[in-house]
Amino acid sequence: MDHERVLVLIPTYDERENLPRIVGRVRAAVPAADVLVVDDDSPDGTGQVADDLARTDAQVQVLHRAGKEGLGAAYLAGFAWGLERGYDVLVEMDADGSHQPEQLPRLLHALDGADVVLGSRWVPGGAVRNWPAHRQLLSRGGSAYTRWALGIGLRDATGGYRAYRRHVLEEIDLRRVASHGYCFQIDLAWRALRAGCHVVEVPITFVERSWGSSKMTGAVVGESLVRVTRWAVEERAAQLLRVARRQPVRVQPGSAPRSRARLVELGGTA
Repeated sequence: MDHERVLVLIPTYDERENLPRIVGRVRAAVPAADVLVVDDDSPDGTGQVADDLARTDAQVQVLHRAGKEGLGAAYLAGFAWGLERGYDVLVEMDADGSHQPEQLPRLLHALDGADVVLGSRWVPGGAVRNWPAHRQLLSRGGSAYTRWALGIGLRDATGGYRAYRRHVLEEIDLRRVASHGYCFQIDLAWRALRAGCHVVEVPITFVERSWGSSKMTGAVVGESLVRVTRWAVEERAAQLLRVARRQPVRVQPGSAPRSRARLVELGGTA
């Protein structure tokens, strides 16, 4: 991938302690990659920290947003920024250190034979560190339910460490994506699969943040699974409709006269 331009998107909200560490590690792990910090007007001054980093490193850029609108909205803004500037690969990465920049070359290497690469905690070789049992249960359960409801084979559809080739983001019509947070990751993975993209998973080690507080709650997961259920129902209904439209119309004995009479009654002619 030496000839391709890579942009690492790092959304932030109150991450002033973590941001310098994660940006420095990204720049060391993949020196050719550029970094875009997408800050949602963090009250703790994260945006100013990002600006300071950008002033000292030409490969770090900052996109300031007016307020907190959720992870999905931040990534959509970052994708639009990167696509407009001609990047070939766009990477999602958390600012809190849970995604190891040192494993980014693994994701980029896997793109040699794929359109989308997901960093997965739940495939052989994947792992989580410093997570309590209930967090692991939420994550594993959410992925298992998503796999069953949507009929997809991904072991970690909810993970947020992933790399997209630009054509994927262009093909799935980002303007129609309205999901936020936890559900955003499921939404994009499912859209990519439905578009016929080759999606692969590579093992990563997810490490719980050392500074700051997690923004993930059971309520967020629950809301996301409600959305997944709705998508599954809508997809099943659409499949049944497509099947019904392909079925030949069978006219029952004695039905033709009634059909003719109905046409005449409506003012038509048979």
